[in-house]
Amino acid sequence: MNCAIHLQGISKSFGDTKAVQHLELDIAQGSMCGFLGPNGAGKSTTIRMIMSIIHADSGSIDVLGTTALKAKDRIGYLPEERGVYRKMKVAKFIEYIANLKGMYGSSLKKTIAEWLERIDLPDVQHKKCEELSKGMQQKVQFLAAIIHEPELIILDEPFSGLDPVNAKVIGSVINDLHKEGRTILFSTHVLHQAEQICDRIVMIDQGVKVLDGSLGSIQEQFDPRIVQVETVDPSVCFDSIAGIANISMSEKNKRVNLRIHEDANPIDVLQKVVAFTPVRSAQISKPSLDEIFIEQVARSRGTEAAEAIRMELDHA
Repeated sequence: MNCAIHLQGISKSFGDTKAVQHLELDIAQGSMCGFLGPNGAGKSTTIRMIMSIIHADSGSIDVLGTTALKAKDRIGYLPEERGVYRKMKVAKFIEYIANLKGMYGSSLKKTIAEWLERIDLPDVQHKKCEELSKGMQQKVQFLAAIIHEPELIILDEPFSGLDPVNAKVIGSVINDLHKEGRTILFSTHVLHQAEQICDRIVMIDQGVKVLDGSLGSIQEQFDPRIVQVETVDPSVCFDSIAGIANISMSEKNKRVNLRIHEDANPIDVLQKVVAFTPVRSAQISKPSLDEIFIEQVARSRGTEAAEAIRMELDHA
């Protein structure tokens, strides 16, 4: 496997806080990898070490066969800390960043205009960056990170602060860049976003890698604990059915998700649900990344920590 990123035994502490602990990670060239975990898991610290912004206390880091500093013109990086040159006009700002990455020529202005159109910012070229909303500024910074067509793209929380429409726009561009063969590593604490576009998932918790693999292979490691139901009567209540631990509504398809107690059999609960009320559909669904991560935290840190993570993910 040709690796775009190779981390071996990386650790980093800040005082008594162990931010990253003995992290091993290989990111294959051409892959789309979601680097996942709750806030404070160590994602941004790891990315800053990959980018040579901070140095690891121990371990080794290889980026595109060298270091990020030596390969900087081949890397696109969107940091967690957002920032544009507020007094510069949008097109001039992007042109300036492109120049720093070695891009010049008469076609650059046309390229910038085409990209602004592609990310739904067609009329902002001559506006100052400070005149844009925070979401629009974030899209401009995202464009500045990829304008030079890097082979490796590292994005730290690229969807944070974006409304659903703009998140979809950026997600579509990220997916297109991956199809072009670029290696993409992006961190997020909103796990369902990664679930939709990644071919590889890495999860860390308190600086320790807890899961690593394809979405399918990770899902196979965990028993399905969700019965998903679409009822004929949307007002029906399932509280009286034994074995159900938690009930939530899927906003995407308006189906009810019934989380099953650990000591209950999902098939038994499914049969009880079908006998309880008329349904249009009812199935045992594959666990989501949210559910998998919560279960992983419960295994390693206990149910109280898992419930705290559940509350954080519910509000992500």
